[in-house]
Amino acid sequence: MENTLLENTMPATDSDNDIVRRSLDDPDAFSVIVERYWNRLFRYVKRISFFTDEDTEDILQEIFIKVYRHLNDFDSDLTFSTWVYRICRNTVIDSIRKKQSRPKTIDIDDKDFSNFFHASTDIAEEFAIYEHHQKVVTLIESLPLKYREVLVLKFLEDKSYEEIMDIMEKPKGTIASLINRGKKILVDLAHKQGILTSPQE
Repeated sequence: MENTLLENTMPATDSDNDIVRRSLDDPDAFSVIVERYWNRLFRYVKRISFFTDEDTEDILQEIFIKVYRHLNDFDSDLTFSTWVYRICRNTVIDSIRKKQSRPKTIDIDDKDFSNFFHASTDIAEEFAIYEHHQKVVTLIESLPLKYREVLVLKFLEDKSYEEIMDIMEKPKGTIASLINRGKKILVDLAHKQGILTSPQE
């Protein structure tokens, strides 16, 4: 279960950069960063990995330790959010590669399903997607990590191409190719499974 005990208690006017500057002088201020990013990073880790909630929480602890230790190295050419996601992504990818055993499913909510498919998907097809919950999850799980993670960043984390480029440290052409290829693989598999029924583009 997500860490719902962490709530953002700082005024909305306090920017991430303001909090970073304060954290450099006052370590206690860093707790606001943890509060602000814990839940969204929890969801992100669960969406791209096969980790249990307990493993995810352990990874997040490691991520925030890294973020705190490297605050002085924060690249101001990036947004703080992008920088945190980059650290998170790299840590999760390393953990996925090292982990020998893993649970069988990833964490994708019903409401997220249609975002992986064509924007032109009509209502009837969306119902088909929802009716085939487990099949869709299985399709997403079957994607190679390089496609799954870029689709999650684009369609579930709502990141721009520029943000994904910075998070994954890859050029725009590579990101575009991964998104297009991953989406085509997913849509092709969905048609084969009868989850999408319209003619393929």
